[in-house]
Amino acid sequence: MIHQSFYRAYRPQTFGDMSGQALVKQTLQNALLHNRTTHAYLFSGPRGTGKTTTAKVFAKALNCERGPAPEPCNECETCLSITEGSNTDVIEFDAASNSRVEEMREIIGKVHVAPARSPYKVYIIDEVHMLSNSAFNALLKTLEEPPSHVVFILATTEPHKIPLTIISRCQRFDFKPLTNEEIIDRLSVVLDDIEVTAEKGALQVIAQAASGGMRDALSMLDQVVAFSSDTITIDAALLVTGSISEDRFYELTDALVSNDPKRALSIIDELMQEGKDELRLVEDSITLFRDFLLLKTANDSGHLLQMIQDPITFQSVIERFTVEQLYACIDVFAQAQQEMRFSNYARVYIESALLKIIHMMSIAPAATVEAPVDENVQQQLDDLRKTVFDLRQLVENRPAPAKQVKQASRAPQQKPVIRVPKAKVEGVLAEATKQDLVQLRSLWANLMQALTKSHAALLEETEPVAASSSAFVLKFNYDIHCSIALEKELLRDELLRTLQQFLQKPYDVIYVPEEQWQKIRSEFIATKMNRSEEVEEQAEEAFEMHDVADEQEHIVQATELFGDIVTVVDE
Repeated sequence: MIHQSFYRAYRPQTFGDMSGQALVKQTLQNALLHNRTTHAYLFSGPRGTGKTTTAKVFAKALNCERGPAPEPCNECETCLSITEGSNTDVIEFDAASNSRVEEMREIIGKVHVAPARSPYKVYIIDEVHMLSNSAFNALLKTLEEPPSHVVFILATTEPHKIPLTIISRCQRFDFKPLTNEEIIDRLSVVLDDIEVTAEKGALQVIAQAASGGMRDALSMLDQVVAFSSDTITIDAALLVTGSISEDRFYELTDALVSNDPKRALSIIDELMQEGKDELRLVEDSITLFRDFLLLKTANDSGHLLQMIQDPITFQSVIERFTVEQLYACIDVFAQAQQEMRFSNYARVYIESALLKIIHMMSIAPAATVEAPVDENVQQQLDDLRKTVFDLRQLVENRPAPAKQVKQASRAPQQKPVIRVPKAKVEGVLAEATKQDLVQLRSLWANLMQALTKSHAALLEETEPVAASSSAFVLKFNYDIHCSIALEKELLRDELLRTLQQFLQKPYDVIYVPEEQWQKIRSEFIATKMNRSEEVEEQAEEAFEMHDVADEQEHIVQATELFGDIVTVVDE
């Protein structure tokens, strides 16, 4: 007989068997008890939190031969047929593979047909956010006023993708991620049923790796049981889930507080060689330092810990961290987590995060336990402290000269010095056309979307202000952004490469801060106007000289024809 997966074999068949979601269960059971069910429901929440299971249990309780009842009996023919999936009045529809309007119209066409052997026809539409806009429009009117014998249950992991016109016609229930305790309780029931034991902490590893999803937890438990024999060990759970043991985390954090980058990087290399997932490592590190913070700041917080099973093991390491350093470590790992999602070199971000933490610890060393000091040495230290205190009092009580006070005043913060190639900018302005600038600005939004997110964020406060057929000027609203962009060759290469793909020709870019751009532009316009005035004056002089020459020529010709009778009169 083929083995059936745990998440299918142990799917809850009643509301009482379901883990968590107390608010959802109580609301639905009260509606069934008082016969106040509605025609459309929307179940939203993360994967594996019980949305489809709740929909099936609700369909059974609604159509049960003894109902509607708060719990299905699971004994009548209707309940058994729904459990087996053979009831024709409970229709499951996968919107992920049937997203077109044609499939939706086929369902709507059968809505008015009365149920075959149940009081209600229940349509369970899974992953409803995958429907096309046309399919949503086709469903809209039927969802608002369906026949009295029809109930729609829409399930989704991304409710923000569903039109508001659909959401407003449903009763919405938000499913929350399950807690580790709820997952562990359910896994224990499964292990008791199959007569398999587990070491203390093994189920905690599986629950932590499941991230609030019961289906993921049961799938991992199924794999761990297949890997192990009669007893599930912590090592087996760590190996299957890809998690890291407390011992390895202790070695890693000890290397951080000991300012030992070589040992920290060696541990990361060993973990990568074992096939550990980089993103999981960073996520577990964030949770670990969160546990450190709880143990450092909150007394009796052991029940809130997620990664640490034995706080005493990490006590010596935690004492060497300050609260501020723990906050900083969480920020460093969180930033690395965000950057890893958009990179193919995840290991680089992990190693950079560790080195950054080590550098931070070396600059501001953590609090350590004071070693006992000899009495003579302690007396000398006390005398030295007293002397330093007296000197400070003497200096503070002495009035400072006015000249020194003036020198002590804080100088205003200077802006970064940015060297702008003025000649290149003027060259672009000399050849710039309005058509080139309009074309570039029309492509700018699409160009930003094509760039990597970090580069697009840096260019968010920029604007093309002048463009020729071969280059353009990019104005930065902030000097600091322009300074950073000038240092990033990868940004410039990606920008020009993407721009060439859009325009089908090579293009150059010149970065200019806003203040310098206004200055260069004004000088260029003034120079151009001066040149225009000079050209106009030269033209007028040439015309005047031409007129005088013509006049002298006419006088000579008249004198030759008429002799002395010609008299020249100036007007």
